[in-house]
Amino acid sequence: MDTHNLIIEGMDCQDEVNMLERKLKSLSGIKDFNIYLATQRVTVVSDSSIISIRQIIKNINETGLKASVFKGRGSRTNWWKERRIIALSICGLFTLIAFFLEKAGIKGTMPVVFHSVAIVVGGYYPAKMAYNAIKTFTFNIRTLMVTGAIGAITLGLWEEAAMLVFIYLLGDVLEIYTVNKSRGAIKMLMDLAPKEALVKKNAKEVILPVEEITVSDTIIIRPGEKIPLDGKVIAGYSHVDQAPITGESMPVEKGPGEEVFAGTLNQRGMLEVKVTKLSKDTTLARIIHSVEEAQARKSSYQRFSERFGEYYTPAIFALAFVVAIVPALLWGGFSYWFYRGLVVLVVSCSCGIALSVPVAVVAAIGNAARHGLLIKGGSYLEIAGKLQTIAFDKTGTITIGKPTVTDIIPLRNHTEEKILQLAASIESYSEHLLGETVVNNAKEKELMLQRVESFESLTGLGVKAKIGTCEYFIGNECLFSPFPILTEDIRGQISELEQQGKTVLLLGSRQELLGIIAVADTIRRDAKQVVNILKDKGIKSVIMLTGDNEATAKTIAKEADIDEYFARLLPEKKVETVKKLKEKYQYIAMVGDGINDAPAMAESDVGIAMGAAGADIAIETGDIVLMSDDLTKIPYAIELSKRTVKNIRQNIIVSLLIIAFLVPVAVYGWINLVPGILINEIGGLIVISNGLRLLK
Repeated sequence: MDTHNLIIEGMDCQDEVNMLERKLKSLSGIKDFNIYLATQRVTVVSDSSIISIRQIIKNINETGLKASVFKGRGSRTNWWKERRIIALSICGLFTLIAFFLEKAGIKGTMPVVFHSVAIVVGGYYPAKMAYNAIKTFTFNIRTLMVTGAIGAITLGLWEEAAMLVFIYLLGDVLEIYTVNKSRGAIKMLMDLAPKEALVKKNAKEVILPVEEITVSDTIIIRPGEKIPLDGKVIAGYSHVDQAPITGESMPVEKGPGEEVFAGTLNQRGMLEVKVTKLSKDTTLARIIHSVEEAQARKSSYQRFSERFGEYYTPAIFALAFVVAIVPALLWGGFSYWFYRGLVVLVVSCSCGIALSVPVAVVAAIGNAARHGLLIKGGSYLEIAGKLQTIAFDKTGTITIGKPTVTDIIPLRNHTEEKILQLAASIESYSEHLLGETVVNNAKEKELMLQRVESFESLTGLGVKAKIGTCEYFIGNECLFSPFPILTEDIRGQISELEQQGKTVLLLGSRQELLGIIAVADTIRRDAKQVVNILKDKGIKSVIMLTGDNEATAKTIAKEADIDEYFARLLPEKKVETVKKLKEKYQYIAMVGDGINDAPAMAESDVGIAMGAAGADIAIETGDIVLMSDDLTKIPYAIELSKRTVKNIRQNIIVSLLIIAFLVPVAVYGWINLVPGILINEIGGLIVISNGLRLLK
């Protein structure tokens, strides 16, 4: 089996997707394929012993589309070199010449010749697409237009036929332009990472294409340059603007051991980076691929639009046939009724109804991706606005996920600085997470650590160490139980801190207790604010799920203004809890770190993963991914969902109103061919332009 990535020139509408789908399904040897309208790409899995890539491309080209192997970002064609722009220009020029000839009183062959050239040049591309659509048993807007133009020529209406072709082609070009605008956000992501990088090899520096750079190669990024590949800094310090990937507003400091991402901007210092991922596997590449796949997961509105098109086009053909033939058989006047049937056929061919939904969805998903929010499909985008409740995991979601020092209580006339200095000096030799927390706190306060003479870890209890001639102990309450130094007052303080969900470390010697240090996983600074914003936006209940004990859960929930919490939950219990919440609230989102919360996220209607700046597991498991772990993006996603659904409804209503107006007036003969198609195209462009507002 071979997998091929193809770029499809001319695939700008759902009609072309349907036509391509039918063609690929008809080919033997094609095992699977995915069509990405958003980026004009197709991935095909085929049996090379049955069908070659050359044969696949040849068959796709037979539909009127142009396929080629995708080799990365190609050079952009200047707009004046585009075939349809050239055809439109020639068609418009010859139609205009014919118009002036008629106004000058020149009748007969000359105007007809100019009209004919305009029709042939302007109608070539649509006619080719219409013919190939019919071959795949697909009827679309081009089929309707070409039928109308042929009918007008049959009646000798050369001017109307030429105007019909010109107006259609103009609408086609403008529609492609607006669709490309909606693709702009995705194309911008594709253009983020440089195509080349400066690589350090054998004590030399060489410039290589990113596709030729392998894992473990060392690349050099100068100040002001974009980072070409994911990697870890091995030398240098700088600030990196990660906004294109994570949506963070402020540059992030980077030094040895820190991760950097392709597409981010190195600001001041020079960095040497060890490559950790190939160009096709970078966080940026995965984001682009997820955005491409997103349009395949369709919302109910997208499915409605496609179903509507399946029945609408054949129905219009039938209606036009009835208008053109039945009255003529009953009352005569074939030419009159045939013309009226043509008008019905042409004015009803609206691409607006087909494009209004996908353009809005692609624009919204592209907008979200630019702001560090990865939404994996129109269905999730739609559901986000319907959410009734949101369940949050505690650790790493509501809380930071890393313990911090919350309290330092000195005893026996000691100071906080003295207690922290002693504790950090001892814990600097420990590998325990809590010890690391104490040491980091001391470093933040720029305290000088003392020299430790000897150090011993006491499993399950703590550690002991010698500083100078004094022996010190630091650990839990059990460590000090053999020593007669724990008074009732101290035990009361320990109990109070533990009830607040904090872990208590005691510092002392065999003779006296010197101080108490409390450590806890603190809530994120924006957690409480986000919870209150969600409630203001109509979320009925904000819930916290955690495997932690009751006391810790209660404390965190109260601090974050969370309505309800469930404590001591194993992963399978979280799934059961989400199921029960779904029954109660109908639509529920689960926010987690994308690893141990994956089952609960999968059970919810929308799984929202904390992206940890693009962690692979989060990108895989979440339906929506917060690339910078920014909880404020959740209200943003809900608001974007509501705006998108509102926009789509507006588009569908406007499209249906235009059709509901044009079809009856065409049936009754109250509108002619050219004004009808003009109103139709203008209405379609209004609808599409409305969808593009979601880019902002």
